[in-house]
Amino acid sequence: MTAPNQEHPIRIRKPAWLRRRLPSDASYQQVRRLLHDGALHTVCQEARCPNQFECFSHRTATFLILGERCTRRCRFCAVEHGPLGPPDPHEPRRVADAAARLGLRYVVITSVTRDDLPDGGAEAFANTIRAVKERIPEALVEVLIPDFQGSRDALHRVLDAAPDVLNHNLETVPRLYDTVRPGARYQRSLELLGRSRRHAPHIPTKSGLMLGLGETDEEIGQTLRDLLDVGCQMLTLGQYLQPSREHLPVDRFVTPEEFQAWKEKALEMGFQEVASGPLVRSSYHAKELYQSSCTERNVE
Repeated sequence: MTAPNQEHPIRIRKPAWLRRRLPSDASYQQVRRLLHDGALHTVCQEARCPNQFECFSHRTATFLILGERCTRRCRFCAVEHGPLGPPDPHEPRRVADAAARLGLRYVVITSVTRDDLPDGGAEAFANTIRAVKERIPEALVEVLIPDFQGSRDALHRVLDAAPDVLNHNLETVPRLYDTVRPGARYQRSLELLGRSRRHAPHIPTKSGLMLGLGETDEEIGQTLRDLLDVGCQMLTLGQYLQPSREHLPVDRFVTPEEFQAWKEKALEMGFQEVASGPLVRSSYHAKELYQSSCTERNVE
């Protein structure tokens, strides 16, 4: 684990460990058609996730509810700005139907940030959780939620719908928030995770960081301690990748060996399970992370 570069280059060539062959098998195309026919969005597509080809080929996806446009302008994210229209009341059923057709038994649901809605979209999350569990009673549901601008009621509404995992990403260290996540607040996100544990202690919490934005090792370590202090149990660490020239540049590419070292460090610190690697994202292999963290549950 080394200190980052102090100056941002205009563009850094991707190292070999970030280059992947793109599959084009029948399952990949089937998932694309299913999502298109159901008028559904995925974070895989909207955020230009580097794992979408692999995940679609394995007939899985992370559903993106509340539209494909966001009210915030985070400088790391490829999702478009400027939401249009109210939530679609039929979207929860379409998500549940698509999850059933994909044969999913572990469903991950996230959303754009909708600061324009009175509840931030909490009711849409709750309705989608309930729709999936009604359609697929044996399924487990993980939600990756925004901060709801700190609303306790909105958070409680989601938790009371009984998701099996509550995920909320810190994304980066506190010093970089104004640059990376304008509109978000580090302490507010930490408080959300702590409130989740207090309101629903049986629901495990999860969070994630992007590395390679200019953070130091000391800052990463303190952020991990902050997460543990609010009861966070699962952690993901991945490489930040610049979606376009209009987004923040990559400060440096963290090596696979450094990611492995951070995984070992985080486990020693007290996290139950950690996924750490250049291509790890918050919902990448989410089922496997949950199974490793909660071995007492039988996830088929």
